[in-house]
Amino acid sequence: MRFFLLILAVCVSQITQAQETDSIVKTLDTLTWKQVNRVGLDINEVTFVNWSAGGANSISALLALNSSLRYKKNNLIWFNAIRTRYGINKQEDQLLRKTEDELELISTIGYRKDTISNWYFSGRFNFKTQYSNGYNYPNRDNPISRFMAPGYVFVGGGAEYGKNIEKLSFYLSPLTFKGTFVLDQKLADNGAFGVAPAVYDIDGNKIQDGEMMRTEMGILITNAYEAQVMENIYLRNQLSLYTDYLNSFGNIDVDWEVVFDFKVNNFVKATLGSHIKYDNDIKIIEEAETEEAEAIERGASIQWKQLLGIGVVVDF
Repeated sequence: MRFFLLILAVCVSQITQAQETDSIVKTLDTLTWKQVNRVGLDINEVTFVNWSAGGANSISALLALNSSLRYKKNNLIWFNAIRTRYGINKQEDQLLRKTEDELELISTIGYRKDTISNWYFSGRFNFKTQYSNGYNYPNRDNPISRFMAPGYVFVGGGAEYGKNIEKLSFYLSPLTFKGTFVLDQKLADNGAFGVAPAVYDIDGNKIQDGEMMRTEMGILITNAYEAQVMENIYLRNQLSLYTDYLNSFGNIDVDWEVVFDFKVNNFVKATLGSHIKYDNDIKIIEEAETEEAEAIERGASIQWKQLLGIGVVVDF
């Protein structure tokens, strides 16, 4: 809870500083529709021939698509985006493995009272899921995730501040609905991703299916920031904090992604990224050492993903 209040205080401080330096007079916006599309492909390959230190040949690929459509005129702004990533890896003597799998849809609409104000009354919709089955490799018999298992939906309203809202914005929603979907009965029966698990009698017979949906209502704070930090180095930062009113208020779900894009030329770039997640509803399961033993639930843990790649990118 203290972390949540600290982040809120920092956001308010930055907004206040921006307001103090804001110009008094503004001209009317003339931009209406603007569409931006970007496709990128990163490929990494390692090959060994008579290498004395040993090693395994491997090749990996990551395809990313970001498409956005923005409407902005005078007091109204409407932003829509689709972001998707899919990555695979093939190592010598191993089957193909998935390394990335994300699908996200975003829609935000905001209205301000006049062209001088940087505050927007905003409504936001966000949807996240994945395309294919996920496994705890090398086990391929029991998927630990599927399409819409999980799937996340956020719908809420609040206030958004952004002097240059395309590059820097703060969003606060005191009333945001969060829906977690697990549309796979086996995973739902296991209580995956925080849904209520199945109920069994003393003989182990299922008497009630696990629920396929979990609903929450809480507070959502987000921060988005983009900047050219140095020549040919571009920074993108996205932070999302959510806490539920009814279930463990003050226990914060964190989704924080920082990405540096290093531009080589108009078509070649390198990427260095970090993605941190924490959700108290997602428990870490350890596989049993023997078939007779049961899997061990460790509880929630911080999830971290690091990305380093080089590839081609096309804007259109």
